Amino acid sequence: MTRLRFVLGDQLTRDVSSLRDLAPCDVVLMAEVCDEATYVRHHQRKIAFLFSAMRHFADALRVEGITVDYVALDDPGNTGSFTGELRRALQRHGIDGLVVTEAGEWRVAEMMAGWEEMLGIPVEIRDDDRFLSSHRDFARFGRTGQPLLMENFYRSMRRRTGYLMAADGEPEGGQWNLDAENRARLPGSVTPPERPAFVPDLVTQEVLALVSQRFGNHFGRLDGFDYPVTRQDALAYLGWFVREALPGFGAYQDAMRQGEPLLFHSHLSALINCGLLTATECCEAAVAAYHDGEAPLNAAEGFVRQLIGWREFIRGIYWREMPGYGERNELGATRPLPDFFWTGETDLNCLRQSVGDTRDNAYAHHIQRLMVLGNFCLLAGIDPKTVQEWYLVVYHDAYEWVEMPNVVGVILYADGGLLATKPYAASGNYIHRMSNYCEHCRYDVKQRQGAEACPFNYLYWDFVARHRERLASNPRFRQAVQTLDRMDPDRVEAIRRDARNFLDQLPAAGDY
Repeated sequence: MTRLRFVLGDQLTRDVSSLRDLAPCDVVLMAEVCDEATYVRHHQRKIAFLFSAMRHFADALRVEGITVDYVALDDPGNTGSFTGELRRALQRHGIDGLVVTEAGEWRVAEMMAGWEEMLGIPVEIRDDDRFLSSHRDFARFGRTGQPLLMENFYRSMRRRTGYLMAADGEPEGGQWNLDAENRARLPGSVTPPERPAFVPDLVTQEVLALVSQRFGNHFGRLDGFDYPVTRQDALAYLGWFVREALPGFGAYQDAMRQGEPLLFHSHLSALINCGLLTATECCEAAVAAYHDGEAPLNAAEGFVRQLIGWREFIRGIYWREMPGYGERNELGATRPLPDFFWTGETDLNCLRQSVGDTRDNAYAHHIQRLMVLGNFCLLAGIDPKTVQEWYLVVYHDAYEWVEMPNVVGVILYADGGLLATKPYAASGNYIHRMSNYCEHCRYDVKQRQGAEACPFNYLYWDFVARHRERLASNPRFRQAVQTLDRMDPDRVEAIRRDARNFLDQLPAAGDY
């Protein structure tokens, strides 16, 4: 019996469930298809990264003696779709059945569900057990009677995995969450470690040329591409992070500095989300560094929390709330996305830096995404659908399962508090406290209103005023509402007028 094992571009793990129990006669199919590169117009760098990683993964399978049927984007006859390439592969091989690992995105899962009838062969869809919490596990967590809080979920995952747990069943150091120790501003005297660069080999060079030719009009840049695209290089990057950057990651993970987009961050998210690394091995490396005295507890705990807490929780919310989660808009936001999200041309230096980092690297770290770019979208009332699409387009680690809940539930509070306990709204003071961006901005972060004031300041109070009734009932926002209520009405009106004037002159984004 010959079975076709179809491996997607985010399943580049040798032990992925679809590749287990391979028989010598089985065929592995991999395909670069235009549909997946263009259902949104993905960043050029993301397309190049995934195509190169796929080609290297296919080569590694061939070295094992596995038969791989690889369809490159420019292969003659490429249909441009998963379903079309499956049909063609069935014609090329005598196939008795299809084996796949479940899709990470709803639209692809719906596609998979129809393959058996459409193709006329048995289709086995296996769990993606690279995640530590299955859909069934998360459903059981949601029935415990506890509030659906990430912190509760995270503690249950710590107990389950044993990561950073003491022998008495309590967390190492006596605290579950050390986030309060992870908010230091980066002193000018601190220099982040120099990162390794992975020079593109011939395979990657061919992909870069192909992507430039076919998708050169997409957002982003390809020059300077030096990201890992092989399992070996991914492991080397993980090793570098644990040795050189993890010790400083804890204290400075929320910090931002102009011209240095990566700082102490791992930059591993794209490698984990496509499968070149697993969350388990990343956590184990960080935990080992702590136990060996090579990284402080707040660094190891913060890193582990992002992987077994936030990442797994976000995925659980996505699958629990789909379909329809992406349509939510509890705050009634309708403003179009401003043009500077594509051009970077704005006098707001923090936004200019964050968009520029995103354009150049297909990456920005979580505080840039949440408290600069996302905070602006929240305060300005940008339509959630357009914000979701932007985040999905521009980041090389973005897949709908991780992008949508972060945008809908965290950045925009568009699900009304299902995911986040409060809107992550902040004035310019937060950005000033956590970065040196304001030192290079034409606006004055200390001014609350007027032509020279930082727009984040009056946009923040305009946001509080627009949503006063909703926010007044939120314990974590009550103080801001009380402060607004004590303001002189004329001052509130002046602030709101500044906000309207600023927002109304923003050019909307055109085609990108």
